[in-house]
Amino acid sequence: MKAMRDGFLATLLDRMQQRDDVFFLTADFGSPLLDRMRQEHPGRCINVGIAEQNLINVALGLALEGFKVYAYAIAPFLTMRCYEQIRVGLALHAQLRPVQVTLLGVGAGMSYEVSGPTHHCLEDLAILGVLPHMEIHAPSDAATAALLVDHTLEAPGPKYIRMEGKPLPDLQAKVSPAALEEGFRLLRPGRHLVLATGYMVHKALRIADRLSPGTLGVIDLLRPKPIRSRALQGLVAQASSVVTLEEGFLGSGGLDGMVAHFLREAGLHQPLNTFGLRDRYLFDLGSREYLHQCAGLGEDDLVAAMDKLFRGLCA
Repeated sequence: MKAMRDGFLATLLDRMQQRDDVFFLTADFGSPLLDRMRQEHPGRCINVGIAEQNLINVALGLALEGFKVYAYAIAPFLTMRCYEQIRVGLALHAQLRPVQVTLLGVGAGMSYEVSGPTHHCLEDLAILGVLPHMEIHAPSDAATAALLVDHTLEAPGPKYIRMEGKPLPDLQAKVSPAALEEGFRLLRPGRHLVLATGYMVHKALRIADRLSPGTLGVIDLLRPKPIRSRALQGLVAQASSVVTLEEGFLGSGGLDGMVAHFLREAGLHQPLNTFGLRDRYLFDLGSREYLHQCAGLGEDDLVAAMDKLFRGLCA
């Protein structure tokens, strides 16, 4: 069990020791590894305080001077409190000149379950996905998060990395350079394919274990935007249907909308079924699974719903 941010920060710290063009900014959000980073590179670690809008402005200024910049904060505040700064400072600028800024959002979905809806991050894929030039990554374990460091250092343009707030087990399937480039990995083959990100990948695997063998294949969608993999097209073309599973609002441009767009662009006609949150916030308090149960996304609910769905498609 390891936190995604620890995997990422450990690798980034190693790269900062090798090169002097990397800046790390934080909005008064820390970790033991970040403390070490500040000690070893005090001139390139800046805490802007609880001021996410200024976080983006400072990151843009450094990026325009040619630096590789990381902006680190709690995910809902990083993506929503300073949305205009991200749109104007990063997305618009990226069309005119190089902007090497990576947003590191910690607390995807309902990671901070007991903190309530203000700390749940359910809209980020939708609102950042609509911005041109914004690349979105959603690792499902710490090992994958660590692999994104070199990509963010070299690939041009602004990026958002959506990280879990709590530690998760590393998945057994290693991410190859090809999988990182393609933006997905197949964790389990099956007649029907579920596409998920982050924490929901782990949940999808548990659901697949409870269905008949070979029924549900699981795809870890490492890069929700852009989805442009020919290898993924080939896998989906052989599937009986496609399912999306997300901690996000359905029909609002999140994962379901991104996958639907991919299917249309690829000319694929497999039935698409979506599982996610309805149009309401959750004020209930409890574990993550309890919150999922309140939203109709409990594991038992999903197993029953998918079993019924797949039986119907086969009838």
